[in-house]
Amino acid sequence: MTTIPKLAFQGRILLLGSGSVSQCLQPLLLRHVDMDFTRLTIMDFEDLAHTAAEAVAAGATYLRERITPENIETELAKHLGDGDLLINLAWNIDTGVIIDWCQRHGVLYVDTSVEEWDPYADQLNATPQSRTLYARHMKLRERAKGWKSDGPTAVVEHGANPGLVSHWTKIALLDIATAMLKEPERLPKPLDADRRAKLEEALNSRDFAALGMLTGTKVIHISERDTQISDKPKQVGEFVNTWSVEGFYEEGIAPAEMGWGTHEPSLPANAYTHESGPQNQICLAQTGITTQVRSWVPIGGPIIGMVVRHGEAFTISDHLTVWQDGKAVYRPTVHYAYMPTDAALNSLHECRMNGYELQKNQRIMNDEILSGMDELGVLLLGHDLNGWWVGSQLTINESRALVAHQNATTLQVAASVLGAVYWMVNNPNRGLCVPDDLDPEAVLEVANPYLGAVPSVHTDWTPRSSYYEPFANFRPETGDDSEPWAFANFLV
Repeated sequence: MTTIPKLAFQGRILLLGSGSVSQCLQPLLLRHVDMDFTRLTIMDFEDLAHTAAEAVAAGATYLRERITPENIETELAKHLGDGDLLINLAWNIDTGVIIDWCQRHGVLYVDTSVEEWDPYADQLNATPQSRTLYARHMKLRERAKGWKSDGPTAVVEHGANPGLVSHWTKIALLDIATAMLKEPERLPKPLDADRRAKLEEALNSRDFAALGMLTGTKVIHISERDTQISDKPKQVGEFVNTWSVEGFYEEGIAPAEMGWGTHEPSLPANAYTHESGPQNQICLAQTGITTQVRSWVPIGGPIIGMVVRHGEAFTISDHLTVWQDGKAVYRPTVHYAYMPTDAALNSLHECRMNGYELQKNQRIMNDEILSGMDELGVLLLGHDLNGWWVGSQLTINESRALVAHQNATTLQVAASVLGAVYWMVNNPNRGLCVPDDLDPEAVLEVANPYLGAVPSVHTDWTPRSSYYEPFANFRPETGDDSEPWAFANFLV
C-alpha cells in the first residue's frame, strides 16, 4: 500500500453518525490524522458505542444524542469552535442549517449528501421538482449568498458518488483528449487543425467543460455493479444492503433525476423541467429504482442500472456546461446507473410489493460476505473514441486487508471522505464547495490506496451492443434513430 503522509490537525473533530461509513472512516482517521484523539467526539442517536470501540480506546468520546432543529445550536457549540472540523455522516439533518452554523463559528465541514430535516413531508402532494436534489442545491445556493466566499471550507456530497466520480470524470476527459491528440490512429477520422489546436489549449488550461465539448462527450454514466454476496441469504421481511438502508430507500423512492444534455432530441415520458437556476437537470415523475438504463462496467460488462438520484448528476453536468450569450451550447447527459447486490435488488422488489413500506428488519452485509467487488466509475460516451471508463474495482478481500471488518462499498466512501478532509485542512478558506471544486489529484492521492485497481480504459460498448428485444417486429421502436446517444436508447 502506498504510504499516505500523516495529516497534522490541532483542532477538535466531531463525527456525526456511527453507521457503516463512519465505522469504516474511524480507523482511517486513527491511522492517518496526527492529533490528540481525546479531541475526537463521535455522536449518534442510537446506542452504537460498541462500533466505536477502537476510537474510544484511542481517547475519543462516544455520545448518544440526536441533533434536532431545536438543539442543533447548543449541541454543536458544546463540541466545536473556531478551527475545528465537523464530519457529517448522519442523515436528515438540514445541510443549509448545519453549514450556516459552521460558517458563523469558523468550523470546517464535510458531508456525503445534501439533507433535509424531513425528506418525506407531504410526498403525495409535493411536485416532482420540489423533491429533487436540484431543489436542495438551489436552496443551498440561496443560503450561501450570505456566506463569505473565503469563509471556512464546507465540502458537500464528497463520498464515492457523489464525490470521487467528479474527480474520475476529469481524469477521463484528460485521458480521452490525450489519446485523441497522441494516438490519431484510434480515431474514426483525423482531427482538423482547428479542433486539434482547441483541444490542446483546453488540455493545457484544464478547461474541463471545453474538453467535454471538444472531445464530443455526450453522455456520462456513473456506472456501478456491486457483486458482493453473503453466506447469509436475505430473509423474508428483511432489507439487505452494503451501505445505509435508510439512505438507499430515501433516494430510491425519490424522482429519477439527471443532468440533461444539449444533444438530447426530446424529453422522455413523465419528464419535468426546472424554471429557475442553471436548469441543467430534469426529473421524472417516477422513482429512481423503477427507471432503468443500459450501461457498462469493465469487469461486469453490460449492466441494467437504476437512475437513482445523486448529487453528481447535478454538479458534473453544471460544471461541464459551456455557456454562450446566456445559452447552454454544450452539456452532457449525466446520471447514475446503479446495479446493487443481488440481495439489495431482492430487498427492493419486496419493498415495492408492499407499497414501498420499508422492511423493519435491516442488515448491512460485512463479515458474512463471501466474495465479490464493488465496481464503480464513470462511463463517458459519444466522443471520437466511443467510450471510456475510469473508476474503482475494489474486492471484498482487498477491502478487508486494508480495513478489517469493512466491505468494499463503505471503504470507497470512507476513502473519499478522508481525501476531502486532507484537502480541507490544507485549504481551510474556500467557502462552500462541491466535489468538482476540489483538486482531483490531491484528493485521489489520499483515496487511491484504498480503492483497489483504478483503471482508465477504452470501450467499444454502446447501448445497442447488448440490446435484444424478442418482439421487436411486433411493437413500436422505443429508441431514437436520430441520435445514437439519446437517453431513449439507454432506457429499458
